[in-house]
Amino acid sequence: MTALRSAAPAAELARAKVNLALHITGQRADGYHLLESLVVFPQIGDRLSVVTSETLELVVEGPFAHDLQGPTDENLVVKAARLFADAAGLDPLNLKMTLSKRLPVASGIGGGSSDAATALRLLEDHTGIYLDDDRLKSIALQLGADVPVCLSVQPQLMRGIGGEVSPAPQMPKCGMVLVNPRLGVSTPEVFKALQNRKNPTLPRFPDSFESLSNLTGFLTLCRNDLQQPAIAICPEIGDILQALTAEDDIVFARMSGSGATVFGLCETGREMEMERSLRKRRPDWWIASGRLA
Repeated sequence: MTALRSAAPAAELARAKVNLALHITGQRADGYHLLESLVVFPQIGDRLSVVTSETLELVVEGPFAHDLQGPTDENLVVKAARLFADAAGLDPLNLKMTLSKRLPVASGIGGGSSDAATALRLLEDHTGIYLDDDRLKSIALQLGADVPVCLSVQPQLMRGIGGEVSPAPQMPKCGMVLVNPRLGVSTPEVFKALQNRKNPTLPRFPDSFESLSNLTGFLTLCRNDLQQPAIAICPEIGDILQALTAEDDIVFARMSGSGATVFGLCETGREMEMERSLRKRRPDWWIASGRLA
């Protein structure tokens, strides 16, 4: 057994994974879809903390805790902890982990994947045992195709079925608003409704996006190929898009992932005002805001 380096609690924001663009470029024989996606991580998310305890346990709290189904042992955070313990030679791994679930579940912003990746980062810092990049990525892939991209909160490019990850160009400082209608959208149903599974790839990227207008100009050349199929299943997504594009301060809006969350981009400092304005008019929606960089 290897002793833990620290008994002090550690906590981190498990940031939402937002697809600024998502192109479905093909489908493998095994059914997995091929994609290209530009992914960012705003300062919006769940919160995960770890502290040394007598056993390994996970406590889930927060506004969306009740939406997590199944036993706690099946949560990706617990699975991440066990895989990390095996790789690091920690037997047993005695930790109390507390997950404050602030992001809607199954909402197209990678909450569970980000929780798992954040757990791996926290466990490295908490134990002082840092796995090599290949080993850490291998663990992440065992947890899910979206987990590797969440290992870093820097802008990323995803390719293949999601596991091929590389750094994206530098992003400008800007604000982001996330809006969800509090309605579930089945990812398999969205893919089933997708008529064309072989679409053009992402355009060529610049070295960096020096301003918000540079970024939004690029995004107009991109798509989320799942947006229209998702709207056909959940028309409320279209309502959110319409509401965001009607705001003078929102310069670009699009659905993230397979839905039903929509993001809106604005100048830095305007995101909180947008959140407050939307909350007053649509208290039935989940709305959060934060900065992109």
